[in-house]
Amino acid sequence: MSTPHPVIAGLSGRCPRCGEGRLFSGFLKFASGCDACGLDYSSEDAGDGPAVFIILIVGFLVVPLALALELAAQPPLWLHVVLWLPLALGLCVALLRPLRGVMLTLQWHHSAREARVDEDAS
Repeated sequence: MSTPHPVIAGLSGRCPRCGEGRLFSGFLKFASGCDACGLDYSSEDAGDGPAVFIILIVGFLVVPLALALELAAQPPLWLHVVLWLPLALGLCVALLRPLRGVMLTLQWHHSAREARVDEDAS
């Protein structure tokens, strides 16, 4: 069994170890584990990383387009709201699941775990 590339596994919502099992049990909820190879996802956490990347990506796409329209045609404010708000929201929703999957599979691939501080040692 070969390990799939983590980005491809994350984008397709598949297990980072076998590439067969489902990574999600709902739209954004991770499954408890892989039904094909039994990998436990409960210790994995994508955190806020995907949301930060989405904000940067969507801002990089939408802001220059809005500025170009403003400089070229100077439309009323309501037209900007009607155009750019649905586009920005749609892109955010469309990118959230794939980027959560990529973040989780990359963390698993690189064995990235949060450092736990032993409270008894202090």
